[in-house]
Amino acid sequence: MKFWAARSLTVRTTVFFAVIACTVIAALGAYFYHSERIALEHRADIALMSRAEHFSRLVRQLYTVNELKARPLLFESMLGAEQDVLIFRRPGEPPFIDVNPDHVPVPDLGDARAREPGPAGITETSLPNGVRVHWTYATTVAREDGQPVTVIAGHPMTSEVRILAEYRVRIIAATLAGALAATLLAYGVLRRGFRPVHEIAMRAAQISPTSLSMRLDSRQAPAELRQLTEAFNAMLDRLAEGYQRLSQFSADLAHEIRTPVNVLIGQTQVTLAQTRDVDEYQQTLESNLEELNRLSHLAENMLFLAHADHAALAIECEPVTLADELNKIAEYFEGIADERGMRFAVDARGALWANPMLCRRAINNLVVNAVRYGANDSVVRLTGEEDERGSTVVVENDGEIQSDLMARLFDRFYRADTARSSFTESSGLGLAIVKAIMNLHGGSASVSCPAPSVVRFELRFPRA
Repeated sequence: MKFWAARSLTVRTTVFFAVIACTVIAALGAYFYHSERIALEHRADIALMSRAEHFSRLVRQLYTVNELKARPLLFESMLGAEQDVLIFRRPGEPPFIDVNPDHVPVPDLGDARAREPGPAGITETSLPNGVRVHWTYATTVAREDGQPVTVIAGHPMTSEVRILAEYRVRIIAATLAGALAATLLAYGVLRRGFRPVHEIAMRAAQISPTSLSMRLDSRQAPAELRQLTEAFNAMLDRLAEGYQRLSQFSADLAHEIRTPVNVLIGQTQVTLAQTRDVDEYQQTLESNLEELNRLSHLAENMLFLAHADHAALAIECEPVTLADELNKIAEYFEGIADERGMRFAVDARGALWANPMLCRRAINNLVVNAVRYGANDSVVRLTGEEDERGSTVVVENDGEIQSDLMARLFDRFYRADTARSSFTESSGLGLAIVKAIMNLHGGSASVSCPAPSVVRFELRFPRA
């Protein structure tokens, strides 16, 4: 099985085609052989029955029995075939004409006296060598006295067997030659037909991480391979996009980690440059602790995203009342919103089916984003509703965002504004975490601008 699986598609298709061609040719040969055999036997039977009928007319119309006895050689010459049998006899008497050069045993064809004048059907016997003999007889009346006479005719199928044997050899030779020719032609045609596959393989072998922009030419591919090349090109597009995002992600991650690490190193070096009092050491440790907390938070977020990407998180969902949840979130962020003169407006009804902790984290990230980037002295609107398709949570704030930046807002480490407030510092992972949480719930997260100077984030949770 492993050996067969390792064979090329050309070889396997050729073998299958050869088997099919051999089977079809052999079936046709067997059909023609059977047809020829039936035709030969039919012609022999017709000739045999015509012979018996012909000689019975001679007995009835032209010759008396005595005249027939005087001319035995006439019947042998009229018979023509040396192996054929011709017998004239009266019922209960020995034959008065007996042409049987090979002394073929004559079968008992029944009591001819009980039959009406006329020919009988075909009876078949076999010789010791396996050759079949066809027999027939015709009952008539003698011309001189009206007494019944039986004419028996027999024909050994020797010549037919010889013809069929030659025909069978020709059929076998034609089958083998046809199968061989079909195999060679199929192999050549398949090699030429599969040439586009080899070209696609050679071009695909040239693709590497440094040449992900290379694509297969689907327009020049055969119709059967066009879908394959288009799917392969689509896969390359996804790989190129993923590779680019991974490269960008690695660069962003290095940049995010480098800043707090450099701060830690710089502060520590300055502190160790000379002897300092306890208060200065305490201030340095507090500053270092702040940077370490930032690194810890970054690591936790990255670990969460990694688990979410690989579906390693199994979440347990339960009903969450929208009004209670949104009011709690608004109350929690009320303090930092007051610093910018912002306030919350909550309008919620119904419930959603989600993991309470992850749901709260997703909405919290959207609210933090709205407070950070929203206009001063504005209202952050929190809306929740339930319908037959599921539940929707909307976070709206007054602000400006360019339409060409919306598609990137949920990318990791992407920040539309590099400015950071004092109450929450952004690492560019908040909205990426929101998208990951919604993917875990089988929902969706989107951003839009329904009106000028209005930014709307919408979370769509499916029904239970």
